[in-house]
Amino acid sequence: MNNFEYYVPTRIIFGRDTQKQVGAIIREYGFKKVMIHYGGGSVKKTGLLDQVTDSLKEQGIGYVLFGGAQPNPTLSLAKEGIDLCIKEQVDFILAVGGGSAIDSAKCIADGAMNPETDPWKFFMKEALPQKALPHGCILTLSASGSESSASCVITNEESGLKRGFNSPTHRPLFAICNPELTFTVNKFQTGCGTVDIMMHTLERYLGGKTRDTDLTDRLAESILISVMEAGVVADKNPEDYEARAALMWAGSLSHNDLTGLGREYMMQVHQLEHELSGMYPSVAHGAGLSALFCSWARYVCKEDPMRFAQLAVRVLKEEMNFEDPLRTALKGIDSLEKYFKSLEMPVTLRELEAGIKKDDFEAMAEKCSAGNTRILPGIKALGKAEMIEVYKMAF
Repeated sequence: MNNFEYYVPTRIIFGRDTQKQVGAIIREYGFKKVMIHYGGGSVKKTGLLDQVTDSLKEQGIGYVLFGGAQPNPTLSLAKEGIDLCIKEQVDFILAVGGGSAIDSAKCIADGAMNPETDPWKFFMKEALPQKALPHGCILTLSASGSESSASCVITNEESGLKRGFNSPTHRPLFAICNPELTFTVNKFQTGCGTVDIMMHTLERYLGGKTRDTDLTDRLAESILISVMEAGVVADKNPEDYEARAALMWAGSLSHNDLTGLGREYMMQVHQLEHELSGMYPSVAHGAGLSALFCSWARYVCKEDPMRFAQLAVRVLKEEMNFEDPLRTALKGIDSLEKYFKSLEMPVTLRELEAGIKKDDFEAMAEKCSAGNTRILPGIKALGKAEMIEVYKMAF
């Protein structure tokens, strides 16, 4: 096990009706004016936005509304939010929504406290935010884990680049997590969320060459088993509270660094998917991941078949073939593919219905490899040529 540092300061307020506490919670910290950042009309239709504003009014807290967050959140919208925060002298940002609204709020929080720096420089690793506006969230979608993670991903529409970076400034002060708020999430988005949660753990579990991490492995495996079981139940019965609760809690645990402690890893599939949905913004992140993962796994598993065989046996209940562990590994990948299909998630790029062209694979790999200068480390290192092969296999 490698050395590690684990610090997740986000306060989790979990359970039924917890969103109604938001005004009192914000008042505890002494904030005076809040920017409420949300996406489309769903928070209005469900009455959630009214509940939030009523709670703030009851506590005498001022607020300004800023909607428009969308899947694959954009840099241009974040810049609008930064300007609004500065103009309105906001001292706290509250994201109401899923990972897109939360990531957008994180970018706004960084930019509002570092107005002299173009926020895109943070994502290009050319600068680091030294401070950020305090922010929190009310979660409405179990998927990204952004409610307690240090990561933030934004798309620059002008360049077509989708980039992320980690920073201590990205940990929300608190996250209100009421599984009931996900009852209205449709079948497709529920499936996308289940995949995204799984990938955050799978990519830590399979993303490197570190040995002797049995405790971390067991934590990861238990989360994967729970998510797969809950995903099936939520798919069939969207208002099953316990299934929605398991997905919501697992989403946070899968991406707050817990399932990768002591391991060196690179989320190669996430890197490949960022180029895919950066070029094709209509591609939902979870769908892009499910379309790529099994092809990636088949491409790299020969480098460490025992690692993939361990996953197959412990999580997917395959029988271990000690004479041919690669066969066990491949059976496990087949089982994962069947699971994605059972949720009606795509397992090839053709199924994404975004008009993806083979001719674009070179451009995606060019961007992912930073002009053929970056190699993604992992069980099998991926340079530009290898990235293209994975895209081709997934097509």
